Amino acid sequence: MGMEDSMGHGEGKGLSRGGVKDSWPKKEEKKRQEVYSKKSSELYHFGVALLSKFSKFEERKHHPRGFSKEEEPSRGMFSKSAGSRRVSPLRYHYLIQNHPFSSSLQSLNNSPNQHSFTVRYLVKSCGFTPEKALSLSASKYCVKFEATGKPDSVLACFKKHGFTQTQITRIIAKQPRVLLCNPDKSILPKLEFFMSKGLSSGDVAKMVSASPLLLARSLENWIIPSFKFFSGLLRSEETTVSAMKLYSGLLLLKQTHVTANIELLREAGVSNSNIMFLLKSQPIGLTRDIKWNSTVLDEVKKMGFDSSKKMFVVAVHVLRAMTKLTWEKKVEVYKKWGWTDNDIIGAFKIYPMCMAASEKKINAAMDFFVNQMGWESSFLARKPIIIAMSLQNRIVPRSAVYQALLSKGLIETKDISLVTLLHFSEMQFLKKVLSYQKEEAPELLKLYKEKMDLAK
Repeated sequence: MGMEDSMGHGEGKGLSRGGVKDSWPKKEEKKRQEVYSKKSSELYHFGVALLSKFSKFEERKHHPRGFSKEEEPSRGMFSKSAGSRRVSPLRYHYLIQNHPFSSSLQSLNNSPNQHSFTVRYLVKSCGFTPEKALSLSASKYCVKFEATGKPDSVLACFKKHGFTQTQITRIIAKQPRVLLCNPDKSILPKLEFFMSKGLSSGDVAKMVSASPLLLARSLENWIIPSFKFFSGLLRSEETTVSAMKLYSGLLLLKQTHVTANIELLREAGVSNSNIMFLLKSQPIGLTRDIKWNSTVLDEVKKMGFDSSKKMFVVAVHVLRAMTKLTWEKKVEVYKKWGWTDNDIIGAFKIYPMCMAASEKKINAAMDFFVNQMGWESSFLARKPIIIAMSLQNRIVPRSAVYQALLSKGLIETKDISLVTLLHFSEMQFLKKVLSYQKEEAPELLKLYKEKMDLAK
């Protein structure tokens, strides 16, 4: 056989050795399929573990460092110690998403059974409506679970420390991941710390439910340092606790913003006592942008306020709490009732909170005093505090008693004015009513109670 015949034979039969036709390619192909199957299986399980780690990594990234070290998800391959090369979690996530097994991993990560179990638990144990529970479970910040151990222990901890169901529901709605924490390590120490500073269990429940982010903050690295910071500013722990009762998010405020705004107030000539008043009563204002606060300070000064007086910081608080458009709308409401620009600025200087009232509240108060009581609207510009009083709970009931006293001849307008009665505390008002003829007192009290009941 010639060389050409040999070569031609080889080309027609493909690769062959020892006269066995194509035996080597078949065995090699089978071996490669076995290896591929094994590698694919390994990659699948690797992907499941990786997505689990990545999920914890993302959860930790979005979570404001509040849970204990024991509960922190292992960083695994995302840490420097995992190897000489640090691998981006997003790169791994991309590779898994584009791998042939990604659809299996996706369905595993979003198990319908797990999802429905979570929804049922949120409805049955946490007090949510089915719609709200479904919405929460679909949120990227929510958790999914298939066992009730940790969630039950979290709910039991809250109930044991006096939280109402409404308060618990509010906490979970804002911080759903709290259901998967260890309450003995992540919740209880914070509750105990707050109570150790003089807050009652009721105070703590009210504060935490109003600002659930407190549970996500680290006790050692955030809450305690923040408490010490404000105690230093307010010069006592007792004053700090009082401020916490007024504003539940006090310990969540950024210290750098507070410090910068306090310095701005000092430069404007505000006394330390008035800064402390503002810090205790309206601390949220001290976290606003410093440029905005600087602009507000200038506007208040232009209105003629004395920066050494308490009304200056009250005016600052009122102004920075609203936009320029809101201010202009309220000005138009007062002008509709006959006030001039001077009346408005004058009333604001007497009692700045008259501009904090809503447009609806201003109209209602003006309508009552001008149209029903027959007062001149300009008189209210000189007594603007009345506009900020509750119409249903104070103005209407007391005005009814005052009119009854006048009609029965028990008082004269020169003896006592309605404005004086409106300024009285509840106890002072009742004593004044009872001081008139005893036979009239029961009827007057009945009238007062009827008007108060209408407000409920």
